[in-house]
Amino acid sequence: MKIICVGRNYTEHIAELKNDKPTHPVLFLKPDTSILLKKQPFFIPEFSEEVHHEVEVLVKINKIGKHIDRKFAHKYYDEIGLGIDFTARDLQSDLKSKGLPWEKAKAFDGAAVVGNFLPKSTFKDVDAISFRLEKNATTVQEGSTSMMLWKIDELIEYISKYFTLKIGDIIFTGTPAGVAKVHPDDVLVGYLENTEVFSIKVK
Repeated sequence: MKIICVGRNYTEHIAELKNDKPTHPVLFLKPDTSILLKKQPFFIPEFSEEVHHEVEVLVKINKIGKHIDRKFAHKYYDEIGLGIDFTARDLQSDLKSKGLPWEKAKAFDGAAVVGNFLPKSTFKDVDAISFRLEKNATTVQEGSTSMMLWKIDELIEYISKYFTLKIGDIIFTGTPAGVAKVHPDDVLVGYLENTEVFSIKVK
């Protein structure tokens, strides 16, 4: 399986990082080794002084597809989840300034939290799913899939032009505003609508 991540898919997050608004979805990959093991804490890596949380709605692909038309995209997933794209922001900024790839800042071991998935039928409209991240019992990020520049089915259409989607692949659909540094002993809890889908301790 592979993890396909979408960057700059929420306008306010683009603004908070002072990035340019893209004309197409920004894509990057994480290896399966980046997935944080269940019931394990997230250990801040020694190579970064500024790891940020980025909460994101996840889509799990349920069948193989290539060049998927948007009107058929809904047939390629039946589960929605929530996760965190941990980002070594200081390292990412350094790499970006040199025109280098971001992988070391985005794809390191443990950098992808994958919470529990819920049936797509749980939600009235996949383009209006609310979600939030609490840090130490305080909401620090919240959003709705209605705020995405590119909605889920549009992303599947776009991604499948470049990468064959396979069963079990996970799409991280982008993060809303509110990303911030994590510290040892932080507790991060993610909610889809009002259902808790993950809880992570930071070490």
